[in-house]
Amino acid sequence: MVHVGIGYDVHALVEGRKLILGGVEIPHHKGLDGHSDADALMHAICDAILGALGEADIGHFFPNTDPRWKGAASRVFLREAARLVELRRGGIVNVDATVIAQEPKIFPHIQAMKLRIAEALGLAPERVGIKATTNERMGFIGREEGIAAMAVASVDLP
Repeated sequence: MVHVGIGYDVHALVEGRKLILGGVEIPHHKGLDGHSDADALMHAICDAILGALGEADIGHFFPNTDPRWKGAASRVFLREAARLVELRRGGIVNVDATVIAQEPKIFPHIQAMKLRIAEALGLAPERVGIKATTNERMGFIGREEGIAAMAVASVDLP
């Protein structure tokens, strides 16, 4: 039976950090603030997979109070989500995500993101969808104060 989960994540943009989205470093004068690498895209996908399993969110598995995850690459979180699917004898069917950012432009980096996410999840790249949009200059995203991502994942479970 196919189960579906949704995920959402948002992080503030700050000076002095690298901007990592989908496991790709994107040239920008600000990066995302967070305990790990703050990869909002990978975090949203992780939550979507965990949701399809009926599990708690990423913060339950990788709390920002745990020093082990300080500066951690978010691909570690995706690999763990995929491992949990395997433990239940399931398989990830696909993931689809949208990054919401006013700047920088995300489109030039989407193919590299798809490859990094697919590798972390053990999927073929064509099973990973990534889109990007702006917030039409409205709200905190439009003011370039942060970046958000939302995702959906389908998981086939026995």
